[in-house]
Amino acid sequence: MQNPIRLSDFINQNMEVILTGWEEFARTINPPALTMDSTSLRDHAELMLNAIAKDLDKPQTRKEQSDKSKDLAPRNPNTSPAEQHAEARLLSGFTIGQLFSEYRALRASVLHLWHESSKEGLVSNPEDITRFNEAIDQAIAESLSRYSKLLKTSQDMFLAILGHDLRNPLSTTSISAMALMRFENVSDKIVSTATRIYNSSQRMSMLINDLMDYSRTQLGKKLPVTLKPSNLAKICADIVEEQQIANPEHLIVLSMEGSFDGKWDDQRIAQVFSNLLGNAIQYGVTSSPVQVHLSSSQDAVFIKINNQGQPIPPHKIQYIFDPLVRHEENAETIYAYKSSLGLGLYISKEIVLAHNGSVNVSSSAADGTTFEIELPR
Repeated sequence: MQNPIRLSDFINQNMEVILTGWEEFARTINPPALTMDSTSLRDHAELMLNAIAKDLDKPQTRKEQSDKSKDLAPRNPNTSPAEQHAEARLLSGFTIGQLFSEYRALRASVLHLWHESSKEGLVSNPEDITRFNEAIDQAIAESLSRYSKLLKTSQDMFLAILGHDLRNPLSTTSISAMALMRFENVSDKIVSTATRIYNSSQRMSMLINDLMDYSRTQLGKKLPVTLKPSNLAKICADIVEEQQIANPEHLIVLSMEGSFDGKWDDQRIAQVFSNLLGNAIQYGVTSSPVQVHLSSSQDAVFIKINNQGQPIPPHKIQYIFDPLVRHEENAETIYAYKSSLGLGLYISKEIVLAHNGSVNVSSSAADGTTFEIELPR
């Protein structure tokens, strides 16, 4: 009886045939493949096939097989050929779908050749097919994970550069509008138009600042804070006054007990107050006041902002601080700060964390929605 041939040996013996098939398929992926040579199209295919063949030769227990199927296998500390391939394909302009299609074609090509060889009387080991599919699945998981991570990093970098580059022309627009507002002997219509331009540029500036803050945190950096002696009560009272003037239809009730001196970044803390209070006003009912309560201990201050209104659904409250997420119940109800980017609550959380504090939210029909902040002095 003929000894069964291992799939690992079959791959090594037919490497060139498999690579030629890989290259021919990769060449059909347009437009990136149109400008790529044979070496680029083959890329890390041979390294991946060698790694797969090597893996097939290793003995594997049932537990190891189970762990691999659940993505619980130990990670290789070094960059794998599949991860290298993903990076190269991203730089070449391949989409994530096109990257996946290469592995699908590779799997089909190897198994087809293997099947054809069995027709010629070559005895195969059925377990190798399972092991091969597991190895391909592992390579796919590594490739897609690396591709997604690199793509997100490049997108975050783009947003950071975009926000930075928009600041200068927006600053010029704002300053020019302010100058027009102060000109003497100009018509009321010009002043009114300049005022609208200035107000719009200020709102755009807030959006750009949110975008810059978001990009900074996504690139692995903490939000910068400059701690200096501040009084939290004064910061809060100023924001409450601003919001009350801007939203006369809503009553804001501010109460305090304790002392509120400490070291914080007053501008950043004002941003937190503005975001959370604006959020409470937007989603609170006008028939009930928005309650803002400050209290303190020897080492920390505590802030509660409560509004009555439609509660946040329990299955969505855990995501309330996630960036760029809109928590929709219907077309009219979106529980996210009205910056339109869905970044207000996320940035508020990051500012609090940068002060080594904590922020939590609870919501129910009976008690309304309450954001609670603790800030060390």
